[in-house]
Amino acid sequence: MRGHEDGNGGSLTGPNPVDRGKKGSQLHVLSDAQGIPLAVAVSGANMHDSLALKPLIRGIPAVRSRRGPRRRRPVKLRADKANFSAEHLAWLRERGLVARIARPGIESGERLGRYRWKIERSIAWLFGYRRLTVRYERKGSHFLAFLGLTAALTCYKKLAKLAT
Repeated sequence: MRGHEDGNGGSLTGPNPVDRGKKGSQLHVLSDAQGIPLAVAVSGANMHDSLALKPLIRGIPAVRSRRGPRRRRPVKLRADKANFSAEHLAWLRERGLVARIARPGIESGERLGRYRWKIERSIAWLFGYRRLTVRYERKGSHFLAFLGLTAALTCYKKLAKLAT
């Protein structure tokens, strides 16, 4: 998740808790094990990261397979400590997802580093498009459209690289 400066305000913005209360927005990205973005979202900078977990998982498109039934969602989920709660764990278990979330105060976040770099890399791929580094759009729907377009381009580039 990253914050974006938007001095004029607009939809999908909120006071940034680490930047003197300036209006800003943050990205929420859910990716597969290779770092390809599966679902993206935008929210105000003051929204807690755990509130975006359920909408992102619901937003994963169906996975098409050659044989067998379609899988709706991945099997495993790795997430930040901010997403650790009994409610989230039960919700994920109901959907057949195995949650790998570090417990706050018990497990260190260093062990997650070997997996975290994949999502950090996919966020860096999205920020490789200059249009997303600074938010120019006042309407949140326009910014979300550009984010979706960059996610689609990122997927296309990774699939084209696999085809060669």
